[in-house]
Amino acid sequence: MPPRHEAGEAREDHILDADSGSATFGALMVKLLEMGGRPVTLLDGDLVRKELSSELGFSKEHRDINIRRIGWVASEITKNGGIALCAPIAPYDATRKDVRALIEPNGGFVLVHVATSLELCEERDRKGLYAKARAGILKEFTGISDPYEEPQDAEVVINTADLTPEEAAQEIILHLEREGFIGANAVPA
Repeated sequence: MPPRHEAGEAREDHILDADSGSATFGALMVKLLEMGGRPVTLLDGDLVRKELSSELGFSKEHRDINIRRIGWVASEITKNGGIALCAPIAPYDATRKDVRALIEPNGGFVLVHVATSLELCEERDRKGLYAKARAGILKEFTGISDPYEEPQDAEVVINTADLTPEEAAQEIILHLEREGFIGANAVPA
């Protein structure tokens, strides 16, 4: 594997609701792009589902397939020295571990848990999805009728109730700098 500052890197961010994390990842994407050096790709969960996994539903099997697809794309980006920012809702621990195992031989993998309480997710829900899930209109909805297994092995935990998206992005960037993935302190692995 090449030195960390040259190796590809995949960040897999796990969030309960897409809206709570979207702004964070947009801000992080901008900061990473400003730092330059390597190509950065954002694999937004909603967009990947629409463009790459539109035939899938939300059963456990289909969620696992979707997350593995995102992981495969991230591994290809990583293999080629890029940074993949993965922002899906990935509720199952075993699948997250499978994706980590797929990516780590080719570069870095940093699991960032965007910790947002269910209550805050519902409060921020602009699309009304949680209300529909609570009413039984939406089935297999993460955190309501489908489980969310909180990551116990996250390298970074971001509490969105306490931080702005920019502050959250800065916390992640500081971790990446400390670990030698980006910035002036980048060191060989």
